[in-house]
Amino acid sequence: MARMIELVIDSVRVSLTNQQRIVILKELTAERYLPIWIGPYEAEAITIALQEVEIARPQTHDLIKNILHTLNARLVRIEISALKDDVYFANLLVEVGGEEVRIDSRPSDAVAVAIRCHVPILAFKEVMDAASITPEEEEPPATPSGAKPETASKRTGTAHDRLSIFEDFIDQLDADDNQKGGQLDADQPKPRKPKKA
Repeated sequence: MARMIELVIDSVRVSLTNQQRIVILKELTAERYLPIWIGPYEAEAITIALQEVEIARPQTHDLIKNILHTLNARLVRIEISALKDDVYFANLLVEVGGEEVRIDSRPSDAVAVAIRCHVPILAFKEVMDAASITPEEEEPPATPSGAKPETASKRTGTAHDRLSIFEDFIDQLDADDNQKGGQLDADQPKPRKPKKA
């Protein structure tokens, strides 16, 4: 069995410029993040579940949970299993009748169901190695032999100018990068652009 890494939802973010959504998954035991571009409806479904908002009628992901329960099936976990041609793939691992069954899913839908069923979110190590982001650690200012430490503005820019780990992704959003025929391609990593020197 491939090595799996447990993730938790760090946040669901929205670009202020073009309203594209991204779910940020964080490795449970490390400072490593997996960003996945998702559609607005999936982002809303994830957010509703995270905030435990009561709704009058079941949404699609609530329906999936209800079907599993009614059929005496149990969602064991979800797995983000592959990244092919810039598209993520996932599975719902369902236990039914004493057997485990893998059901193909988009990661955004799998995450929305996992939240509702309170099950682990796992990713294959290969996926994390290929697409995860690790924030750069700031070096503490050096103060050898009484020398003055560099100011934050010299080292990293002013507090206003400093970027969080994901602001690069949001700033680089280009509606044409993730659209085909006017539709958002969900569950895709954003192509990385080289940083200016």
